[in-house]
Amino acid sequence: MSDSSSPLAGPPPSIETLQVFVRVAELASFTQAAQSLGLPKASASTAVQRLEASLGTRLFHRTTRRVQLTQDGQACYERCKDLLADLDDMQTMFQPAASGLRGRLRADMPMRVAHDLVMPRLPEFLAAHPGLEVELSSTDRRVDLVREGFDCVLRVGPLSDSSLVARPLGAMEMVNLASSGYVAAFGTPASLEDLAHHRLVQYVATLGQRCPGFEWRDEGGATHFVPMPGALTVSDSGSYTAACLAGLGIIQVPRHGLEAEVLDGRLVEVLPGFRAAPMPVHLLYAHRRQLPRRVQAFMQWLAELLAPRLLPLSSASSAPSS
Repeated sequence: MSDSSSPLAGPPPSIETLQVFVRVAELASFTQAAQSLGLPKASASTAVQRLEASLGTRLFHRTTRRVQLTQDGQACYERCKDLLADLDDMQTMFQPAASGLRGRLRADMPMRVAHDLVMPRLPEFLAAHPGLEVELSSTDRRVDLVREGFDCVLRVGPLSDSSLVARPLGAMEMVNLASSGYVAAFGTPASLEDLAHHRLVQYVATLGQRCPGFEWRDEGGATHFVPMPGALTVSDSGSYTAACLAGLGIIQVPRHGLEAEVLDGRLVEVLPGFRAAPMPVHLLYAHRRQLPRRVQAFMQWLAELLAPRLLPLSSASSAPSS
């Protein structure tokens, strides 16, 4: 028997209210959420207040500078995402494939992959599916797929997200590059011993970390590192390539994406017999009973787009990469 002193439950929240709440949670901003949904800011704030009153709990910590989910808010966010996704599945499960894909799709991938491979071909995908809206994040940071509301993530490198489903695509062949100006000034290294007289552009995921040095894999598949001096440390792939082009040192990058710079002579391959292990490539997505058709279609398109540029995944080393 229920407690007669308990407040009466209000009407269940509307789908629109849940959508507003999820958007505020994803963007951590009432203003940005309202703009993305085409609503006045006051409407977004009112919708969340109604939801909090209906549930009887506070969903956000609000200050003048930030909006952050409470513990109850995080739990509510995860349930709302599932509810909205299930509703979307139900609305489309009986539609014929010929009716086309629709809705919003949010994906993340490394900067170079987005700029060099995906963007040039994305118009074809969108032309084939005019009902889709794609939100594409291109960053070298490892995003939180669930918390940040991504449908799928393309990840290059070792995996650490055990709670996610990983679809292996292959591995990217690595190459050592230096600019033609650097080679003219410092010469071309002919052996690992020669690296003591050369510079490496240091790459780290987060500034403050230590780069282990020049990476290479022996014939047995073991990964080794040669410590090298370097005057510059960067934490994003764009700066990494730009530093090499500026003659600041040797870099180790996937072969595909810099073919034009190699062909026109701006970049030169060095030590081809001492390459780093190929980097594994996966598509990640959250556990779901059934992925929306738009997400399935986008992931399949990505897989087919990248396939000619990837080696079999077995060629990648299981050792952590720098």
